[in-house]
Amino acid sequence: MITLSPLKRRIVYVVIFEIIAIISSTYVLMKLSDSDAAESLPVAVMVSLAAVIWNFIYNTAFEAWEQRRQVAKRTLLIRSIHALGFEGGLVLVCLPIYMIWYDVGLLEAFMMEVALLLFFLVYTFIFTLIFDKIFTLPNHHKPAPAS
Repeated sequence: MITLSPLKRRIVYVVIFEIIAIISSTYVLMKLSDSDAAESLPVAVMVSLAAVIWNFIYNTAFEAWEQRRQVAKRTLLIRSIHALGFEGGLVLVCLPIYMIWYDVGLLEAFMMEVALLLFFLVYTFIFTLIFDKIFTLPNHHKPAPAS
């Protein structure tokens, strides 16, 4: 296991996550749009960049909202609102990209987004499990048993 400071851990997480995400979503977009990598890679990069920027903006605003409302604990309801708000905003950003790049209508672009959303739901879960096993936070690892 590798222990990193919280900031370094976040940076490593985002970099590794997005590299794998770009490669994987290029492949998914190729299949969804019946296109090649040269056409789908730029879309995957645009969507990845949009997701990183939106993540920063959204989480900054959400945490400010939590502070104003003096939210003491993230309940299931708060976490659900957070997830729906994030994904809803990302859909609004991504749909025009798919529509313009692939010259498709709203319904087809929406179906592409749904497919990618389902892919990322599974990918994020698996990636985070593996990442947490490899990269621990300071003081979050178990001490070695005494001999």
